[in-house]
Amino acid sequence: MHKVIIVDDEPLARQLIKAYLQSFLDMEVVAECGDGFEGFKAIQQHQPHLVFLDVQMPKVNGFEMLELIDNPPSVIFTTAFDEFALKAFEAHAIDYLLKPINKERFAKAILKFQTQAIQTQKPALENLVQEKVYEGYQHRIVVKDNGLIRIIPSQDIHYIEASDDYIRIYTKDAHYLKKSTLTLVEQTLDPKHFVRVHRSYFIPVAQLLRIEPYEKDSHIALLHCGAKVTVSKTGMAKLKALLGW
Repeated sequence: MHKVIIVDDEPLARQLIKAYLQSFLDMEVVAECGDGFEGFKAIQQHQPHLVFLDVQMPKVNGFEMLELIDNPPSVIFTTAFDEFALKAFEAHAIDYLLKPINKERFAKAILKFQTQAIQTQKPALENLVQEKVYEGYQHRIVVKDNGLIRIIPSQDIHYIEASDDYIRIYTKDAHYLKKSTLTLVEQTLDPKHFVRVHRSYFIPVAQLLRIEPYEKDSHIALLHCGAKVTVSKTGMAKLKALLGW
């Protein structure tokens, strides 16, 4: 028996998926959730084999919710928007269903899941979504902090530092550790407002106070928050291009 969770803020959409699932005797709906926070908790509790997941939801969207999960289950996306399909398939999602969902199309998605479940006991969805999830850029970063979910608005970020396989996000009151890379962050946040000044540092332009020479071909950026970060030759070129120097 495959445990299934439905995460969608539209009650009618959840009802339709439940109705379609009645035709599949190996599927058991163990929870249905109206937003990403509820979905995250339910997945932690039930450890489902499959999640039907909407993308655009209040509080935390579907991609952000999955980003909080260490070992995401198999996912079939259900959404009214087709612009997220490429990212979903690049991340090895089982399928991507556009609303209103056709019953025959739904059955094909279930068949894909069943086939994959036979081939492997642990379908991979590990590289999902620390990428740009909209047309446009994100304006926040979601992290887990001592079991809590925190949403950090981009305007609260003082700077971000690489730390092995993690990044450290510094704000006024604290800093947070997140499993990610600066490359992914660079793809996610608006390049008009954020710039990677060094292989280990990513800063908001609004934090820049002044730049001082350091060693050959490098500089030090002094930030309004009081921090000092290294600026490489490449980072300096990016700053000049962005600021029109």
